[in-house]
Amino acid sequence: MIWNAQLYDGKHQFVSKFGEDVVGLLAPKAGEAILDVGCGTGDLAFSLFNKGIQVAGIDQSASMIEEAKQKYPHIPFFVEDAHNLPFEEKFDAVFSNAALHWMKKPEQVLGGIFKSLKTGGRFVAEFGAKGNVASISRAIIGQIDHYDHNQYPWFFPSIGEYTSLMEQAGFHVAFAEHFERPTRLEGVDGMRNWINMFGDVVMGAQTPEEKERIISGAVATLTEERFYEDHWIADYWRIRVVGTKK
Repeated sequence: MIWNAQLYDGKHQFVSKFGEDVVGLLAPKAGEAILDVGCGTGDLAFSLFNKGIQVAGIDQSASMIEEAKQKYPHIPFFVEDAHNLPFEEKFDAVFSNAALHWMKKPEQVLGGIFKSLKTGGRFVAEFGAKGNVASISRAIIGQIDHYDHNQYPWFFPSIGEYTSLMEQAGFHVAFAEHFERPTRLEGVDGMRNWINMFGDVVMGAQTPEEKERIISGAVATLTEERFYEDHWIADYWRIRVVGTKK
């Protein structure tokens, strides 16, 4: 997927805003070395840097990393695939917000995170869970004949599924919760902006004309259920976890 970093920063700042909550769960201490997995354009890494953290950020998207480097040139950011992390016992904590659901081989990701942590280190993350954007996905897929569900881009696990994967990777699961987070999308074009940013990969390869037909049809389908006077509410469900490397 080719990310539009400017659209992400301009229209979807709620991603970083909600991420501040999970930074509280991370409870970072000055001087710690912390890796931000799926750092996007770097806002949460910057908030950690301001707390005296030796933070580094990785993202698979070159455009996101380029934007992060321009915004925060004093923080090390790298283009890396979290399925193949190159680190070994380097970090006191690994942190991730709104990214792990893009990674469809969680066993590999968790194994790499575990390897990247020092003994006693912790893994703290929040990401999309079972039920996340279910109505939006249905609306998009409903516009497409003969949809290939193998191309569905996200991994939205149940809490039992994910914590079992953590334990298999070697983690002690210290905390886990699965909760609903209705998310406001501003303006009459809020849903269209969301689908343009995140839903493009659900559609797969389409002509511009067909893509416009799918988006317009999905927005029309969702209007009654998800539009409220001047804004939209997206049906977000999240998982938060804390694991430790004993």
